[in-house]
Amino acid sequence: LRETGMRSSALEIEITESLLLDATPAIEVMLGELSASGVRIALDDFGTGYSSLAYLKRFPVDVVKIDRSFIKDLPVDRSSAAITSAIISMAHALQKRVVAEGVVSAEQTLFLRDLGCDELQGYHLAKPMRAAELAVFVRRMAGRIGNDDAHEGRRTKAPVRAAGRR
Repeated sequence: LRETGMRSSALEIEITESLLLDATPAIEVMLGELSASGVRIALDDFGTGYSSLAYLKRFPVDVVKIDRSFIKDLPVDRSSAAITSAIISMAHALQKRVVAEGVVSAEQTLFLRDLGCDELQGYHLAKPMRAAELAVFVRRMAGRIGNDDAHEGRRTKAPVRAAGRR
């Protein structure tokens, strides 16, 4: 951050549950220092491997990223729907943002929006792209959000924000 001059609040790092499984006191201190400086910490692939709710209490996690294995069968699979709903509710109760990974359909988007998911990530929103393509995509999306809706005479709002890989 010092070398680039970037604001710490503009940085979000992703860590996996497996990193936390073997977290040493040094890692815990480092994550605490990063968080105290304003860097956001996202817990990636939540719900896989050796999930522990204690991680959400012990470590300074700002964002919970629900693993695509729970998203892929939404909204049809009742178990996936129940688990996803519970993760979103729990994370919000703990004042954490929630990102759903692997969103590939409009049905999943609507379902997750109705559950209150904060951000979506997946091919339904955009496929991986080069930097030049990203610039065009961002300009195009910025033009869509906040434009007047000709049919209803009101401003449109995006129900959730598309999450990019950082």
